[in-house]
Amino acid sequence: MSDDDLLIRPLQMSDKPEWARLWQDYLTFYGTELPEAVYDNTFARLLTPGPGEPSGFVVEVPGEGEPDAPVLAGLVHYLYHAHCWKLTSVCYLQDLFVDSRYRGRRLGRQLIERVYAQASEDGAPDVYWMTQDFNREARQLYERVGALTPFIKYVRPPRDA
Repeated sequence: MSDDDLLIRPLQMSDKPEWARLWQDYLTFYGTELPEAVYDNTFARLLTPGPGEPSGFVVEVPGEGEPDAPVLAGLVHYLYHAHCWKLTSVCYLQDLFVDSRYRGRRLGRQLIERVYAQASEDGAPDVYWMTQDFNREARQLYERVGALTPFIKYVRPPRDA
């Protein structure tokens, strides 16, 4: 598969079944399960332009044996937010996933670079993301396309109901 065989494009309404398959695989990788209502809400928000709303790109590749029937091989979600240390918004790359059948073909890198280009075009040239320390395969890519920071993430602990 060459770069000419793939298409990185904005997410669209007709992508929902394939997007849901990819997102489910992504969530499974991280040991997470979410209710169907979260899938529906997230997908709707990805298609709703506006401040603070996430956006997404998908990568299409030719179908196996059916070149006229492309399949979605990966996704990326990102959003912009204000930053107290900058005059411009910053871009948070929240989710990145490539189907295991298509890894090793530079699709993850190209999805990140597409977000870089969109963020620059939208006046938010600073892009950041997080991953878990055990995600070695992805971290090898991130070491090539990004710079590791010394920050450590903390979250609010779960509250009793």
